[in-house]
Order: sequence, then C-alpha cells, then structure tokens
Amino acid sequence: MLFLGSVLAVVTAPIAVLIAHFKRPGAEPWVQSHLQFQIRTFWFGVLGGAAFIATWHLLGLVGIPPMAPWAMGYLYFTACMIWMVGRCAVGIARLTSNRPIDNPRSLAFGGSRVTLTDA
Repeated sequence: MLFLGSVLAVVTAPIAVLIAHFKRPGAEPWVQSHLQFQIRTFWFGVLGGAAFIATWHLLGLVGIPPMAPWAMGYLYFTACMIWMVGRCAVGIARLTSNRPIDNPRSLAFGGSRVTLTDA
C-alpha cells in the first residue's frame, strides 16, 4: 500500500522498501515472494529513473529541441506509473487471496513461467 501511496507522496516508497527488507527474513515463504517483488519494484524503478534522468540531460546537452526530451519524459513517466501500479495491483490481489507471487524475480507482473512442456 505504501508503494501505491508513492504515486502522491514519493517519500512512502523508500519507507516501504525499508519495511520489506526488515520483514523479509522472518516471513513465511509465500510472504517472502511478495516482499521480494516489492523490493525489486523499488530498485528497478530507481535504476530506471536514474538511467532516464541521465539520458534526459544528455539529450539536452546534445542540443535536441527542448520539446523532444519533455515529450519523451512524459511518455516514460506514464509507462513507469502503469508498470508500478500494475505490479502493486497484482501483489495486492495475490496477497488478499493468500497466494505467492509466481515469479517474484520477474520484471513484468510476476506471472508464472510458461514452458513448452506446459502446453
């Protein structure tokens, strides 16, 4: 819930990841999958944000018209919000039904791995 709160108040996301790091060692295995999923959501968000800010500044230094980096920033920010809210929705839905995240190391939405033998 703190991750969703970070949509309005960014300070809640670092609080959420700290809580997840501290709670993870003593949690049940199915809860650990949720905590790992939250931790990865936070750190990949930070990494993606840092990479984008660096790219945004480089585009400004190269001399691209100012509207291009701003448009790219808007699209990137919108995609990141959809990704984060989607991951939070999947986590909340599975948590309320007492189910683990199938693949907490996923970069997408934690779905199960599908192999050719499953078909």
